[in-house]
Amino acid sequence: MTGNPGDAPAPPPDRTGNGPAVSRAEFDALFDSVRTWGRWTPADRGAWNRVTAEHVRRATALVRSGTVVPLAHPWDTAPGPDNPLPALHYMSDLGDVEPPEPSAHKDFIGVDYHGKAVSHLDALSHIAYRGHLYDGRVAHEAVDSGGARFGAVSALGPLVTRCVLLDLPAVLGGPWLEPGRAVHAEDIVAAERALDVTIGEGDAVLLRSGSPRRRRELGAWDPSAASAGLHVDALPLLAERGIALLGGDGDSDVRPSPVDGVHSPVHALAIAAMGVPLLDNLDLEALSAASAGTGRYAFLLLVAPLNIPGGTGSPVTPVAVL
Repeated sequence: MTGNPGDAPAPPPDRTGNGPAVSRAEFDALFDSVRTWGRWTPADRGAWNRVTAEHVRRATALVRSGTVVPLAHPWDTAPGPDNPLPALHYMSDLGDVEPPEPSAHKDFIGVDYHGKAVSHLDALSHIAYRGHLYDGRVAHEAVDSGGARFGAVSALGPLVTRCVLLDLPAVLGGPWLEPGRAVHAEDIVAAERALDVTIGEGDAVLLRSGSPRRRRELGAWDPSAASAGLHVDALPLLAERGIALLGGDGDSDVRPSPVDGVHSPVHALAIAAMGVPLLDNLDLEALSAASAGTGRYAFLLLVAPLNIPGGTGSPVTPVAVL
């Protein structure tokens, strides 16, 4: 070997794990660089303010076949390593309480939905970083035992917009991404190129890792310990594109977190800095098949959360229309 060791080319970055590691100082600088505080009124709708009537009209023009694809998991009442707080469902009336004819059957549902099993929407009150919600609101002043007075899911209302599916297994090969695999900005650009789609202003972006298929074929695991998802280096690209909504079949964060002392850095960047609500724990397998069959990875998306005053989010069944 000739030359100095310092002249040797650096080894290529590891693109199979959750790295590269990010220091807290680097993360704080990134947070400040993508922050959109003070940009919109009303502030607690955040990036959903990007979606205008014109965006909706353009999104409806994407509908061709009229195929409707629901994107939520079934209501999960079975405990498991990925569902430590199962949803509740029981019958409260078996037709034997009210006077006869007609008899009525009634049931109860309940859920602690900010977990790993229930498909749900995170509103802007769900995440605080450095003591502040989105738009600089002091978290302990805005959220108390009565709920959220800023950034509640009831402030969001329904969303109809163009959506882009980033089907990473289809691009990279294989049925799924292994838990712990980080998706980087370069992966997003490669997916756009391979799938002939471009993320634009006001779009929703859904990342498919294939985790529901992996669970069905290999069994459940603890996604809090290891799951495929976005590395924080992907967020500046999404911020530059001006997205309105981010989601996937995990909770968007790669786990373990690559950021020292921050367990959900993508949540902090998307929600608290950028004002972008998140869709967590979707099932995108049917959508992947439908998109592959048509060759179309952009479509109409409808998200209609429950109207819960003070709620930090809502269980939801998003619907794609192709």
